[in-house]
Amino acid sequence: MTADVTPRDAPVVVETVGLGKAFGTGKTAVRALDSIDLSIRQGEFVSLIGPSGCGKSTLLRLIGDLTDPTAGTVRVNGKPAARARQDRDYGMVFQAPVLMDWRTIAKNIELPLEIMGFPADRRRQRAADLLRLVELESFADRHPWELSGGMQQRVAIARALSFDPKLLLMDEPFGALDEMTRERMNAELMSIWQRTGTTIVFVTHSIPEAVFLSTRVVVMSARPGRISQVIDIDLPAPRSVETRESERYFELVTRVREALRRHEPPDEPGDPVAADRIRAEGLA
Repeated sequence: MTADVTPRDAPVVVETVGLGKAFGTGKTAVRALDSIDLSIRQGEFVSLIGPSGCGKSTLLRLIGDLTDPTAGTVRVNGKPAARARQDRDYGMVFQAPVLMDWRTIAKNIELPLEIMGFPADRRRQRAADLLRLVELESFADRHPWELSGGMQQRVAIARALSFDPKLLLMDEPFGALDEMTRERMNAELMSIWQRTGTTIVFVTHSIPEAVFLSTRVVVMSARPGRISQVIDIDLPAPRSVETRESERYFELVTRVREALRRHEPPDEPGDPVAADRIRAEGLA
């Protein structure tokens, strides 16, 4: 078994320089992100993790051209983010699958290709290929409401991959799932990533999830979000249940947890909301 290693000379897929984002103006402005310098190379799986409100999702939205920066630049595949979006250089997966209940699973996967004007036979073939990839071939003619939450999220991933994007942006896609389903989805996503070679940027609150999935974990500070540390994850591939039980895995989980604790905003003593948040985010 060998470690997941991305060549240092692989092409840069995402590059941000001095990236900043503020909401509002004047004295009421809220700085969400400040001075984000980040390069992500082809084939990497990079997770963004940090305290609630640190700007993880905002950073992902800036990369995806869903909001505009107030400082700095974002380039995707060497192009401004807006151009990359127009060129459909990336797919996106959110916490909610956002599937259309009146369309079958296959037709949900075909939707981006339909919008892009692909011929019907190519759409059907691509949907069939992706259903095999996410192991849902027998559910092609079912509807979203007939599937479990984890299965729906697999459909959302297949749809995001339908036009073969070079970059996949994922914003807490497994956050609403129970722990056992989440672990299974982690393993399935890892398998999909290894088979497709797609570059993935992944937002999560879960330290174990970030360590299990990633080639690098980007630890962010409390608002305004800055990159406080980037941790290389040198776990061997392929990753499995045994990975989660290895000494190196626990060492890396501890390292990410300690990096996060150094940048946790102070909470009021005895604050039950803060205690719940810490437990939920794996900081305890």
